[in-house]
Amino acid sequence: MPRVALAAAMVFVATLAIIAATLTSRARRDAFEAASNDLELIASAAEAALRKAPANATQDIASQLPSHAFARGRVAFLTNGEGDIIAATPAQTHHGKTLADTLGPGQLVTFFAEKAGVMEITLPGGVEAFAVVRNLPAPLGQIAFVHPLEAALAEQSFIAARINLLLGATAALLVLAMGAYQWQARRARETEDAADRLRERIGAALSRGRCGLWDWDVARGRIYWSNSMYEMLGMEPQDRFISVGELHALMHPADGGVAEIAEAFASGAARSFDKAFRLRNTRGEWVWLRARAETVEQNGQNQRLIGIAVDISEQKSIVEQNARQDALVRDAIETISEAFVLWDADKHMVMCNTKFRSLHGIAMRAPLTGASYEQVMAAGSQSFGHVHPPLHETATSYETELDDGRWMQINERRTRDGGFVSVGTDITNLKQHEEKLLDSERRLTAMVADLRKSRQTLERQTQALAELAEKYYEQKACAEDANRSKSEFLANMSHELRTPLNAILGFAEMMQAQVFGPLGSEHYADYCGHIRKSGEYLMTVISDVLDMSRLEAGRVRLEHKPIDLALALDNCVTRLLREMDEKGIALDFVRSENAFCAGDRNAIEKSLAIILRNAIKYTPEAGRISIRMRACGSGYNIFIADSGCGIATDSLKRICRPFEQFGAVMDDGMKGSGLGLAIAHSLVKLHDGSIHFRSIEGRGTIVHVHLPAAERMREAA
Repeated sequence: MPRVALAAAMVFVATLAIIAATLTSRARRDAFEAASNDLELIASAAEAALRKAPANATQDIASQLPSHAFARGRVAFLTNGEGDIIAATPAQTHHGKTLADTLGPGQLVTFFAEKAGVMEITLPGGVEAFAVVRNLPAPLGQIAFVHPLEAALAEQSFIAARINLLLGATAALLVLAMGAYQWQARRARETEDAADRLRERIGAALSRGRCGLWDWDVARGRIYWSNSMYEMLGMEPQDRFISVGELHALMHPADGGVAEIAEAFASGAARSFDKAFRLRNTRGEWVWLRARAETVEQNGQNQRLIGIAVDISEQKSIVEQNARQDALVRDAIETISEAFVLWDADKHMVMCNTKFRSLHGIAMRAPLTGASYEQVMAAGSQSFGHVHPPLHETATSYETELDDGRWMQINERRTRDGGFVSVGTDITNLKQHEEKLLDSERRLTAMVADLRKSRQTLERQTQALAELAEKYYEQKACAEDANRSKSEFLANMSHELRTPLNAILGFAEMMQAQVFGPLGSEHYADYCGHIRKSGEYLMTVISDVLDMSRLEAGRVRLEHKPIDLALALDNCVTRLLREMDEKGIALDFVRSENAFCAGDRNAIEKSLAIILRNAIKYTPEAGRISIRMRACGSGYNIFIADSGCGIATDSLKRICRPFEQFGAVMDDGMKGSGLGLAIAHSLVKLHDGSIHFRSIEGRGTIVHVHLPAAERMREAA
């Protein structure tokens, strides 16, 4: 309601403001029209009078016009034909001035024509005014009337001020009334809010404290519960009284009824009660409550019982849990294999287990709880070899011997309340083994002495091994020098052998071709063929030796360019196709398109030709050779398989070593230099590739060559 009243008052004030603005605007508009019309009439009357008697105009303009023509600040100016002011009313000093100077340079007198009517202008001093001009016959020029805007609207401003004052007073009275109403409403709201906060605080305190408020009208049998009481039982809060019968239905049967309580208070036999009982909540669970209440006199009679009921279910649960834990602790203490005893700060026993009684020879039924340390020790039939030592601040541990010869180790620890826990462990067996351990220690001491001697022997052997290792490195360096000398010798020897061998091959070829005439016998031609074939074989061996020596010396330089592997295999097959045809070997060649790698074309073709030539060499007549190319994630795989004699398993590990030969002697009596596969392996390895062999004797061999793709080789470079 206060907001509605405030809104209505604001609407009313706004309406008054609109009415005031409307009236002021209308009054101003009417004043404008009245001033304009008056000035127009005066100008017309002056023009008519001056046209009748132009000779008298310069003497007194006011005598030609009615007196009200110059009321409220109106001014008249009369000019001659040249525009100079010759007279003014009321009398003013305008000698030597023109009408344009008086009205302002920005106002052209010629603009005020006869039909222009009343105009709004701004005078040189910044004063806004109405102005009207009329043309007169010669020798006169024009007559102009000027009425300042402030003087013309003075009466209207007074009327508007009275209207605004009246409306402002009305609005002020309304605002004062609304202010008083709002102040009274705010006081009422503050009182209600304070009451609500008090109720919320009481409710929050009861709810968080898990307690409820009771107001029991014993005479009428009605009970009022607070909202927190309903919340404890999981019920929806109700704004009503509950009956004694409803309360009795919620109580546990073993906790008694409420009828006895009601009778006792109704008869005056009791004035307060403190009782713990259980009530059933909405989930069917029992909630423990402790209710405390006292009677409150009303009209001289003890009729009302007011108090609180506190939820003690958690305390009940804690008590039961503590009881269970105490039982578990006692069971745990009883089951441990050591003697256990707990003393308080005054060295009186709190609890012990059966092992402790048995250790000290104390009867099982003898009461020990609360007995002092001296009393417990005196009650036992077994005594320690010495008196209980004084306890340290935190812990102590000692060994003692019983009268029957057993040894015990006693470990004692302080508790937070100043008492201590004592645990006794039977260490008789440990004591019996102690002598054995001492004997073992003596034997170990002797063994350590022997080990020292052995260590000295090992040190001498280590020194000898170091000398042998030094000699090994010296021999290895000599072997490496010898290997380099061998490589240089083979390289030089290969160059020396190639020169005469080239001459032998050239002359054998010319003699076989009988360039200068017949040799005289057909056998000579055969001999020349054998010489040429043997020379070519020897040239191949020398080339292999030269290539191997260059590879071992690291003098091989590759020229990396894009290579089409399919084209490289085609070139190898083309060069060896005649040899395959001579042996009747069937070729199965499956190409892959766009298989490019980066490397030296001659080196890769030479490696593939060596592998393919070996396959032809060891494949029998009418055999079969297959070539496959496959792309993989990192490059390309080339598989060359033959149906030859195969390679033994123990020879596969050494097949790429130089000068290793595993095959049988060929039909021509030659086994080869044993460098071909070593050269192929080295060249492929220089391209970051690899060669692997799989073979079964009597069934053939598969050579797997892997070459990386062009992109990967560029990254490696």
